[in-house]
Amino acid sequence: MCLAVPVRIVSIEDSEALTEICGVKRKVSIILTPEAKEGDYVLLHTGYAISVVDEAEALETLRLLEEIANASEVR
Repeated sequence: MCLAVPVRIVSIEDSEALTEICGVKRKVSIILTPEAKEGDYVLLHTGYAISVVDEAEALETLRLLEEIANASEVR
C-alpha cells in the first residue's frame, strides 16, 4: 500500500519546493504540480508533489494520521 502525506510548501525554486511537516523540512519535486505555490499544501509521494490539496483537508488528514499513530502507541 502506498501513502501520500500532505506537506506545506515553504519556498519554491525552479521545479523544486522546500516543504515542511511537523518541523521536518524536505526538498521535493513539483514537476507534476506546476500550479503549486508557496503556502499551498501538496500530497507528497516518493519525493514528488502529486496534487495540490485544500488546507482544511490537509490539516484534517494530518490530524487523523497523528490520531492513528497515537492509538498504535497505546497498544
